[in-house]
Amino acid sequence: QVQLVESGGGLVQPGGSLRLSCAGSGIFIRLNDMAWYRQAPGKERELVAGIGSAGPTNYADSVKDRFTISRDNAKNTVYLQMNSLKPEDTGVYYCNAKRVLYMKEFEYWGQGTQVTVSS
Repeated sequence: QVQLVESGGGLVQPGGSLRLSCAGSGIFIRLNDMAWYRQAPGKERELVAGIGSAGPTNYADSVKDRFTISRDNAKNTVYLQMNSLKPEDTGVYYCNAKRVLYMKEFEYWGQGTQVTVSS
């Protein structure tokens, strides 16, 4: 059974930092395209950052130069380092794994972790 378990969310003041973790079980993180999405209240879920199985990364324009996605294959974990946080970064952050195998796409989601940026 595949599980993605996020942690590291919380309440932080504007300008602060948080590091989110996504630990995988029943899945090899290194073989998947991994991503972080977020959903703010009343808004659709949006892509924040992604890291391909081969290593390339991509970021939403709103988080470029502030957020960094990385992967530790030995720990089977993906991270999202968030710096210079803004109130508009508030939302539930979800870990996502995607892989195409035998011409079929497999996709998995974590349960989400709340990030609140407020003074």
